[in-house]
Order: sequence, then C-alpha cells, then structure tokens
Amino acid sequence: MYNSYGHSVGNNYKHVQITTKYRYKMMGKDLIKTYCEVAIKESFKNHKIEINILKVMNNHVHMIVDCPRTMSDSKLLQIIKGGSSYLVFRLCPNLRKRYPKGHFWNEGYFCCSIGSNYETVFEYIKNQELHHSFH
Repeated sequence: MYNSYGHSVGNNYKHVQITTKYRYKMMGKDLIKTYCEVAIKESFKNHKIEINILKVMNNHVHMIVDCPRTMSDSKLLQIIKGGSSYLVFRLCPNLRKRYPKGHFWNEGYFCCSIGSNYETVFEYIKNQELHHSFH
C-alpha cells in the first residue's frame, strides 16, 4: 500500500543504522534500551515517519522507516539522532556522566533506500541477535 504526502504518492523505505558515541554498550541495560526505543518513536511522531521494524542492540540501532518522499537522508537522520538524543538525556539524566557534551549518537550513520530487498533487510534486522552471536 502506498502513502500519500500531499503532492506525492509512494513509499520511501530506508534502512538506517546508528551507533552510540564511542560505540559504548549503553543499551545493554534494559531500562536504557527501553528509553532509547521510546525516544526514537517519539522523535518520529510529528514528522510523518513510520517505523516498520526497530531493533536496539547494545551499541547500535537498526530500523526500517518509511519517511516522506521529499525528506532527505540528512534531515531524516537529524530527526532520529537529534530528537532521540534530546529525549534520552531527559529520561536518563545520569547519561550526562558518560556523555558530558550531550552527544549520545556517533556522528556517522548508515542509510540506504530499500526497494525489492525489503524482505531480506527486514529479516536481517529481525535476526540481529543471531547475526551478532556469530561475530
């Protein structure tokens, strides 16, 4: 099913992966993992971005999102990283001890469009625990 965005119609599925600053394993604790999930979901609410799958690992996050076709990758990542970082620090102020400058996410990221590979990427993200147990 296609989404309608005013003057454009279609899907804009993106596979996004972001890592914590210095690759610290911050989401090893269930509470921070939950805060991270909530913060990412909340940062999307006002931007017409839908999450198809979200997998939070110890030091990185994988997701498939469907964003408006007019949204650039850099704008998408600004919303994800900036919005979620802002909320994570409010939900867990003690993180400031680890990240005193307020940067929860690494400045780099992975983002690519997915078309016919949707099922493959979805399965890859769904099975992240299995993937990382071999490496």
